[in-house]
Amino acid sequence: MDRVQLLLLGLPILLFCSDVVTLFAPQPPATPKPDRHQHQPATGAVQPGDSSPDADADPASAQELQVDGPGFGTTVELKFCASCSYRGNAMTMKSMLDTSFPGIHVVLENYPPPFPKRALSKIVPVIQVGAIGTLMAGDQIFPRFGMVPPPWYYSLRANRFGTMASIWLFGNFAQSLLQSSGAFEVYCNGQLVFSKLSEQRFPSEFELRELIGNRLSDSQFGKDLEKVWS
Repeated sequence: MDRVQLLLLGLPILLFCSDVVTLFAPQPPATPKPDRHQHQPATGAVQPGDSSPDADADPASAQELQVDGPGFGTTVELKFCASCSYRGNAMTMKSMLDTSFPGIHVVLENYPPPFPKRALSKIVPVIQVGAIGTLMAGDQIFPRFGMVPPPWYYSLRANRFGTMASIWLFGNFAQSLLQSSGAFEVYCNGQLVFSKLSEQRFPSEFELRELIGNRLSDSQFGKDLEKVWS
């Protein structure tokens, strides 16, 4: 067995073992989300029970101490297909929202495919292992089931290294296809405001800014935005 054959044999096996380890590795613990509703007292703020004469002087200034920005209290969830390389679009939209609505809370999450596709994606590595095992030891496997190895088996085994590489490549392609959802869904306070699955396109930055701004129409900042956009 020359070096080229060893490379063709070892590379698919190495990458396949890496895929199997990644597939069955435990998920990292979720990072706890910070509670944005808990604030440290501002410097110079009046504490409960203080008898300072400024406690009731200016209610408007006291109200300003309770908010971080015009987007405070609003949570936007960007759920996207991680296996489709949509993270760059999500990061761009997150940066735009953070700049346009100071104080807004933007969450990036993966949008998983439907359960049947997820289940099939777990079966693909098993099929890959079975196909490679049959290719390597078919002479002992087929007789155990009372079967004679078919002619196509000998044809594939004659070029076993190319066949193993093809099994690995096509298996990874199928697994990637099954794990992709093609989604880029935008939720504002739990309500869907844009769906790529329905629109079959990505939202523009101006469109997403307007959609989120409409959800803030109850605030003074949202009213100012409506005047600017109208």
